[in-house]
Amino acid sequence: MKIVKFSFKNLFGEGVVEGDQVRVAHLSEALDALQAPFTLASRTQTEIDDLLADSGRSIPLSEVDLLPPIHAASKLICLGFNYKTHVEETHADIGEAPALFARWQDSIVGHGSNVLLPPESDTFDFEGEIAVVIGRAGRRILPDQAAGHVFGYTCFFDGSIRAFQKHSPTAGKNFPSSGSLGPWIMTADEAGDPDAFGLETYVAGEQMQSTRGDLMIFGVADVISYVSQFTNLSPGDVIATGTPGGVGAKRTPPRWLKPGEDVEVRISPIGSLKNTVVLEA
Repeated sequence: MKIVKFSFKNLFGEGVVEGDQVRVAHLSEALDALQAPFTLASRTQTEIDDLLADSGRSIPLSEVDLLPPIHAASKLICLGFNYKTHVEETHADIGEAPALFARWQDSIVGHGSNVLLPPESDTFDFEGEIAVVIGRAGRRILPDQAAGHVFGYTCFFDGSIRAFQKHSPTAGKNFPSSGSLGPWIMTADEAGDPDAFGLETYVAGEQMQSTRGDLMIFGVADVISYVSQFTNLSPGDVIATGTPGGVGAKRTPPRWLKPGEDVEVRISPIGSLKNTVVLEA
C-alpha cells in the first residue's frame, strides 16, 4: 500500500493511493496540516481495510496536496556518513556507531511543495535518502527483531545549508521548509528488502547521486536497534538512513541548488519525491 497524508480544499486527511485515486481512510475539517494525526502507521492491514470501507470515498490524486506523512509527535532522526562514497568525499571517518542528528518538523514539506533557499546563504545542498517509518513501538530492539517494527519506507530530501552546517549541524539542517518527505509511505510488505532499493537524486533533470540500499555502512536493522537504545520509537517516527556520495558541496566547482530548479529523489520501488527550489521571502 501507498499511504498518504493530504489536504483537500479545506479538509485534511489520510488514505491509500490506488492508481490515480486516493481512497480516504480519514478526512476532517477539524484538523490542520500540522496537527492531523497519522493513525495508519499503527494499524493492521485489516483495520486499514475497515477504515477505507467505512469511508467509502475516493478523491483523484491530482486534486489533493500531499503533506509529509508524519504527525505532530513524530521524531525525525537522521544519519550522517552512512555510505562509503560520502565518507570518502568528505574525508570523514567511519564511526563505531551511526552519526545522528535531528530535524524539526517545520523544516520538512511534502511532495510538490516548494523548498526554500534562505537569504542567509546560497550554499543550499542536496542529499537524497531512504527513510524508514516505524509502525510498532519499541525500546532496545534487537537487530533480528527490527523488521517487525517497520511500517514502511519513503523518500527523503535532506536539504542542507552548508555554511551553517560547518559550525552547527542543527542549524544547517533545520531552516524552515528546507527538506521534504514523501510522496507517500510504501508499506514494508510491498516495498520488500531495503537492501534491494535503488536511490537516485536529480537536480534540474541531471542525475547527481546513485546508490543501492545494500551499500549502507549501517543497515536498517542495525540503525533501528541503535536508535532504540536511547529513545522510545513510536509509530510514525522516521529514521533517514543517510546520503551517498555526489553531494553538491564536494563537486568542483560546488553545485548549489538555485531558485527555479527542481530537486528529485527517486527510490525504486517506492516512487519519486519532487520539489522546486524557491528563494525564501
